Amino acid sequence: MSRRPRVLLAASEAYPLIKTGGLGDVVGALPAALRAVGVDARLVLPAYPAALAAVPTARAIARSALYGTPLTLLQAELPIDGGRPLPVYLIQATAFERSGNPYQDVTGQDWPDNPARFTLFCRGAAALALGHLAPDWRADVVHAHDWQAGLLPALLSLEPKRPRTVFTVHNLAYQGLVAGADADTLGLPADWWSPDALEFYGQLALIKGGLAFADRITTVSPRYAQEIQTAEFGCGLDGLLRYRSAVLVGILNGIDTELWNPATDPALAARYDAHSLERKAIDKAALQTELGLAAEPDALLLGMVSRLVEQKGVDLLLAALGSLPAGVQVAVLGSGQAEYEAALTAAAAQHPGQIAFKAGYDEGLAHRIQAGADAYVMPSRFEPCGLTQLYALRYGTVPIVRAVGGLADTVVDATAANLAAGRATGIVFEPASSAALAQAIQRALDLYRAGAPWRQLQLTGMAQDHSWQRAAGSYLTLYRQLLAA
Repeated sequence: MSRRPRVLLAASEAYPLIKTGGLGDVVGALPAALRAVGVDARLVLPAYPAALAAVPTARAIARSALYGTPLTLLQAELPIDGGRPLPVYLIQATAFERSGNPYQDVTGQDWPDNPARFTLFCRGAAALALGHLAPDWRADVVHAHDWQAGLLPALLSLEPKRPRTVFTVHNLAYQGLVAGADADTLGLPADWWSPDALEFYGQLALIKGGLAFADRITTVSPRYAQEIQTAEFGCGLDGLLRYRSAVLVGILNGIDTELWNPATDPALAARYDAHSLERKAIDKAALQTELGLAAEPDALLLGMVSRLVEQKGVDLLLAALGSLPAGVQVAVLGSGQAEYEAALTAAAAQHPGQIAFKAGYDEGLAHRIQAGADAYVMPSRFEPCGLTQLYALRYGTVPIVRAVGGLADTVVDATAANLAAGRATGIVFEPASSAALAQAIQRALDLYRAGAPWRQLQLTGMAQDHSWQRAAGSYLTLYRQLLAA
């Protein structure tokens, strides 16, 4: 194909329009990176109130009624540094006009009609991709992300002249399960109620719309692409993924290196780079003051910004907090399961000055934790890619991670051999146990107190290139292969 490939990226969230986690970061950054390598990339999202507020210039360009449900297609543009603005489409319908986040109400409860809401989104996105809603543009490739967009490849498979389809799994554990009675209301083809299509142990799994029907499947790291083909990490879908392994590939996520840059970050008390790393101490002192931690410059300050769910190994950290070595402080920002929030609140109350916990999410504080912490803790039970360890590397904050998924792909353990070779970037441990995490923290403390090896870890980590340019090139190759087939 001589012209620029036209690619529609479909997802339930994308920064800066709406974000609840890593999916929003990835889908927010990838389109701009694709446009930089010659792709006519465009983005489609539901028109949540927060998204509409982020682009007040959005204008209606089409109206339709899919299966009797009125919807409006809005178009806006997002500025891109050094490039042409990114076209963004928003699918407006009453199902998306709610307070709360894209998936839950203000009390944290899932919207019971989420399957119907995202089925409507996928129908609208399919109509857009086929040129039915925006007649001046039609997609060559539709790139759908996670279960909320999982029906897109399945719906497009019904069309005789359709775009090629790519489906990216960001987290296989979230599958969009629909009970039988509710599934009947979605208006999907009867033959999709089959293990070869969407049926999954007596329910429908909307994620299977992508896994079973997409022309290509990607995951967000090479190791996770292998892990999800095993019973341990496959969440019951490993058989299907092994069957489709020929079209499955892992492409490691990048990060927005402009947004996450300690040399220019406006959220920090002091900006720094690899040549002025001593200024990181100013951010550490400021973070200790902000969070009520003891003003101890020589303490090893561990940071964590995370959803507080079992996947993230929060229970391992909680168990390790009871036996923290002297000279170690902990700062945690996050929200999630009530029992984890309560336990972290109790730990902070029991150990004032040593442990700090802030419930919720604060973008500025997330940046300040990355800059002010000495080490960053990710004891995940599984981790498709992980972004915060990449932010940590960029900020000279040494990651302490489990050897799973993207963590294993991006952090090199500080063994004696790796340190001697100048390859080490962090501390890597294997078992999902509090004892293994505690041992990893002790290793970090020993290296931190040794001085020179710690400085080497920081500088080697900061020298890594985890920009989106590499990933965008891999996706461009994938799109071209699909269009040439």
